[in-house]
Amino acid sequence: MPNHTHNFPKPPRPQPTGRYLVLFQPDADLSSVRSIVERSTGAKTIDSRELSTTSEAVESVLSQDNAIVFDRFKVAVIAPQGDTGVRMAALQASESVRQLRPEFYMFAIDELQQRYANWVREGLQLLAEGATSGFGSARPVIGKANFLGTSFADTEEFTWSLAAVGANRSAFTGQGIRVAVLDTGLDLAHPDFAGRQIVTRSFVQNEDVQDVKGHGTHTAGTIAGRNPSKIGRRYGVAPDVELHVGKVLNNSGSGTELDILNGMNWAIEQGCVAISMSLGRATSPGEDPDPLYEEVGAAALREGSVIIAAAGNESSRSFDFIAPVGAPANAPSIMAVAAVDPNLNVAPFSCGGLTAGGGEVNISGPGMSVYSSFPRPQLSKVLQGTSMACPHVAGVAALWAQSDRTLRGQKLWDALERSAREIGSLRDYGRGLVQAPDSGVGA
Repeated sequence: MPNHTHNFPKPPRPQPTGRYLVLFQPDADLSSVRSIVERSTGAKTIDSRELSTTSEAVESVLSQDNAIVFDRFKVAVIAPQGDTGVRMAALQASESVRQLRPEFYMFAIDELQQRYANWVREGLQLLAEGATSGFGSARPVIGKANFLGTSFADTEEFTWSLAAVGANRSAFTGQGIRVAVLDTGLDLAHPDFAGRQIVTRSFVQNEDVQDVKGHGTHTAGTIAGRNPSKIGRRYGVAPDVELHVGKVLNNSGSGTELDILNGMNWAIEQGCVAISMSLGRATSPGEDPDPLYEEVGAAALREGSVIIAAAGNESSRSFDFIAPVGAPANAPSIMAVAAVDPNLNVAPFSCGGLTAGGGEVNISGPGMSVYSSFPRPQLSKVLQGTSMACPHVAGVAALWAQSDRTLRGQKLWDALERSAREIGSLRDYGRGLVQAPDSGVGA
């Protein structure tokens, strides 16, 4: 037998942008944060609320040895000039600083799957050849399949996913509820979105909100596709929501954490009760949740918003390999969404909750064979991924928020979990498959 001495490959390290993120203590006020940054680094600080609405202005601010401060999150973004090491060491020494780290790129979740395809193939080859006991200790054992005797399929009227979450039977449509999707933008002239009142903003330098990649149009369609649709069956969970589209990923599907933080800050300020993010990066087994995103998620909850994020697509369950929930979904205060298929079995790529105290799956949504909108001229497309599951949860959150106006922030989170349909283990499905309200009675 071959003697394998290497373990299953680890995900690539996060890719830095060259800037730094600083997380301050929760009790730090804006004036003290600005003072610490300016004294330690020599950079001039700009409150995020002072910025122009254009992404070009943000980049211009940072290029001039400035720092952008998000008071809501107690976070500063710095593009240091000169002696970076000395400046960062001085900043790290402050008792008010909880964390200082490089800023990283994040990706549309389907981009993650492609980006790590070589890593997955290499790991599967090890499995096929017979790996060492070291590999065996590094991989969790897959759980038993979910046998509920339930199966869904698309009809001429609506998608299987709407039936699975009960949106097609709900008395609510999301009317009067603001929901944000932070992604690659939206095809604003798509027949199911043209002429609608949609609030948009691009946070990506030199790119408008128009979606080129298609990922954002697909996820936005799952949340808010028109009913009746002008292109075929109904696919939107909450067709009457007040949709807010923030472009935080560029036309290639990648984005900086600054742009994503900017998008989340904007969505909270807009009063969006749910913020859908089908983006992130892979994490390593045992990696702790990032305290920065824990603070961001907690800040959102305090202000009546729930941040909902895709768990990630790095698993290969047919080979008994389950990858941990990615970032930022692994933050405890951000709702991590796993994907299920039309038989309500966990999707083979869906990441699992392997880390206690953070990194758990919170809830599940339909993520296999999901039909939704796509940029012209194609108009529609069937896609797979936890990216597709995430907006189902955001759409259902809007229905619950309409059903009971007291359901905001943590109360809305709790309602989503209480009403979920239990379909399997917490590791794979969280509290279960998200379910829409039938009437005005709270969960």
